[in-house]
Amino acid sequence: MEAVSINSLSKSFNKGAIQALDAVSFSVQEGELFGLIGPDGAGKTTLFRILTTLLLPDSGEATVYGWDIRTDYQKIRREVGYMPGKFSLYQDLTVEENLSFFASVFGQKLTDNYALIQDIYEQIAPFKDRRAGKLSGGMKQKLALCCALIHRPKLLFLDEPTTGVDAVSRKEFWEMLKKLKAQGMSILVSTPYMDEANLCERIALIQNGKILSIDSPQGIIKQYPTPLYAVKAKNMISLLATLRQQEQLASCYAFGEYHHISFKSQDAQQLQQLQQTLEAAGHQEISMLAIEPSIEDCFIELMH
Repeated sequence: MEAVSINSLSKSFNKGAIQALDAVSFSVQEGELFGLIGPDGAGKTTLFRILTTLLLPDSGEATVYGWDIRTDYQKIRREVGYMPGKFSLYQDLTVEENLSFFASVFGQKLTDNYALIQDIYEQIAPFKDRRAGKLSGGMKQKLALCCALIHRPKLLFLDEPTTGVDAVSRKEFWEMLKKLKAQGMSILVSTPYMDEANLCERIALIQNGKILSIDSPQGIIKQYPTPLYAVKAKNMISLLATLRQQEQLASCYAFGEYHHISFKSQDAQQLQQLQQTLEAAGHQEISMLAIEPSIEDCFIELMH
């Protein structure tokens, strides 16, 4: 069964000046951990607000577990959990008061679904009497997740849950998601971090409100059209300038400690010829190696 089905959703703001979503279509299967990957302003939050029935689209159709987002919003709201990108709990209430309140909204007690949140809650239990506004970023994140899960939703929406959180907390958070998925929960998570794409079963790459590609992370990587190379030299700034002058290159951009390049054609001699060109230009300690593209490389290629 499809947990989410989206058909040509569009949404604009400021009288059409900003196209937040442009004919977006994809589906999420029941029990799937699906990632929506894209930078700030790509349309991720707008899409989540539409799917959680907080915002109406201008056109298109969408269902959540078969329920229409326009007419069945009450049913959808009972069956989904939503963790927005911005911490939105009551900062003057304590950890325990926030949890009790959100449980009561769904006509439940904190103890009703405690087994589902136990592993997460035990990490913040020592701070249960602390006001939510006084928690660290990682603790706020865990509290927000507990509140989104307190009614045992069928589908969990997480909008950039690890943005601004330290590396350790990010890793812990994804471990929590794996455990939730193992219990049969459907999860739709958005993130601007390309490295997190590999933690999802399938992903949709989104930019400027448009879906660029949908597949498993490895499936998207296999679609990369040309061999990719990493190039390094002593003076990386000067190297980038020289590389961008080479007409035989299809792409060239800085990537960590290397520059990534691809060629317009598949001539076997091109790499050696480029090496000679760089040496003639005075570059030293040149290193070139063939690499497997990352999701970020694929995203950059799809944007061209």
